[in-house]
Amino acid sequence: MKTVALTIAFLFTFIQSQFLFAQTRKPASAGREEYIEVEKNVKLHVIDLGEGQPVVLIHGWPLNNAMYEYQYQYLVEKGFRVIGISLRGFGKSDRPFGKYDFDTFSDDIKVVLEKLKIENATLGGFSLGSAVTLHFVTKYNGAHISKLALFGATGPSWKQREGYPYGITEQGASDLIKQTKTNRQQLVSGFGKGFAGQEGSLSEESLRWLESINLDASPYATTQAIKALGDLDLRPELGKIKIPVALFHGVNDKLCDFSLSEQLHKSIKGSYLVRFEKSGHGLFLEEMDKFNSELEKFARK
Repeated sequence: MKTVALTIAFLFTFIQSQFLFAQTRKPASAGREEYIEVEKNVKLHVIDLGEGQPVVLIHGWPLNNAMYEYQYQYLVEKGFRVIGISLRGFGKSDRPFGKYDFDTFSDDIKVVLEKLKIENATLGGFSLGSAVTLHFVTKYNGAHISKLALFGATGPSWKQREGYPYGITEQGASDLIKQTKTNRQQLVSGFGKGFAGQEGSLSEESLRWLESINLDASPYATTQAIKALGDLDLRPELGKIKIPVALFHGVNDKLCDFSLSEQLHKSIKGSYLVRFEKSGHGLFLEEMDKFNSELEKFARK
């Protein structure tokens, strides 16, 4: 009986100490959600770091929020709260069957910003993400944000149209879409190599890293998103933009020609264009220091 009593006393003391520890331990995390539900059964993965004025970053195709690895810590150390959102179908976000168009992407971003209570943010978008952010701004009249930054933009239209000889041809777009359904791995390999503005400007390690991120996307979302980009023509919407807009573009961009940002610059009143003379589509890596400092400067204005 004495042994039983001692055992019970020991267990009671142990449980009590664990309870007191749980009550007194100060949480190490900031309590922010890593996954945010945007509709029933659909959650987006969010990287949310730092304190201060918010900067929200949207990735390109078929990347995810991991692409901004070398921007996150820089901005945190400069006193910003930086948020990277993986669009549905990409990265660690959910991959439901359904729509992968620009209304859907914009609506998802709106929910995330509402749930995080973000206001007066600088919103940045790379490549296809530039079209997502432009569409978001025009659809929601700049809700939650005060500035827009576009990196390696796909222009007001990624595809050539009547009276608009810029961007990819109709045949080029069709071939690309077909390749996403028949040889996605080869497409991604070539796409990653196309990020470099000139031979050797991106290391082999960086190219493999980009390729691994691109391959992580849902194949279905990869196809549907690029089809939606081909259907998107934002030219009639650009006059609605009343907030400051910065355009960052590599002069040697092989994937989204520099002329696409020039067209945006001409069409968005008060915008300014930053040329990255040593970069292609990978300007956020090829001229990382300049990219980060220019983004910081724009966000502080």
